Amino acid sequence: MKFAIIADIHGNLEALQAVLEDAQKQGCTHYACIGDVVGYGANPRECLQIIRSMGMPCVKGNHDEYCSIDENAEGFNPLAAEAVMWTRQQLSEEDRQWLRDLRYVRMVTNFTIVHATLDAPQRWGYVFDKLAAAASFPYQNTPVCFFGHTHVPVAFVRDSMVRGGTYSKFRIEPGKKYFINVGAVGQPRDGNPKAAYVVYDVDEGTVELRRLDYDIATAQKKIRAAGLPERLAERLAYGR
Repeated sequence: MKFAIIADIHGNLEALQAVLEDAQKQGCTHYACIGDVVGYGANPRECLQIIRSMGMPCVKGNHDEYCSIDENAEGFNPLAAEAVMWTRQQLSEEDRQWLRDLRYVRMVTNFTIVHATLDAPQRWGYVFDKLAAAASFPYQNTPVCFFGHTHVPVAFVRDSMVRGGTYSKFRIEPGKKYFINVGAVGQPRDGNPKAAYVVYDVDEGTVELRRLDYDIATAQKKIRAAGLPERLAERLAYGR
């Protein structure tokens, strides 16, 4: 059993297609989505239709939440808020209901998925360091939990203490707990513009971060054509 773990697609169809194509080549048999299917990018409905049609387990991200309701986008910067308002107009009521019905936390086989944190998943806290990660471990009931939200791939491990850092591939060791950010499919923010996702080989107990080139120029062109903020197009080329 081999999972492709994807997060923060953000309406970037080109990046999602590249990731799904690579996942097939890697022999992935299952998929899981860690939220923020929509927001920022120009193809929210198309990305949502792909995720829905594949029937993969999915949890709710903050953009999924605010794009599916009519409340003010509290805590969003002006660019993100503008993208939320635009995205709401692109989604059908059925799409929005599907997003509203998503849970904040799910268990999938032998691991957990959450968009932000386990201690308060609905508050959308950001985990960049081991101090922030430490708050989630007491609520983690599986050896491995995958999360997103920051768009920065990093792994935290707890044994006698909490440690963390960047990664490419590692093996899950018995007796330890892992809280792993899989990076962003559609809007990386770690200085690397390549789409990111993780391959989790359940049988082998390995976690591998994959980085992929995709058609950034087309994604940018669509954002501009939609009348979305220019910054949302520019940042894709820099991974910021």
